[in-house]
Amino acid sequence: MRESRFWFLMEGEFGPNYAHVLADSLVLSQYQLTVKSSLEAGVSPRDVWDAVCEQQDVPADRRLGRDIAPKA
Repeated sequence: MRESRFWFLMEGEFGPNYAHVLADSLVLSQYQLTVKSSLEAGVSPRDVWDAVCEQQDVPADRRLGRDIAPKA
């Protein structure tokens, strides 16, 4: 997963503003680092996303992103 996809998923799940607040403040117990620090430390965006989902109880059906209806 690219970091751009990670941010797309974060913003889709938590909103464009709160996603960045959460990334600065949520300490992932698995890494003992914030979301943002985990990415900066080289943890793969996929692993960080999975940790966020686990810790924030994101339902399995939304972990790949919300369904977006195709344009007609």
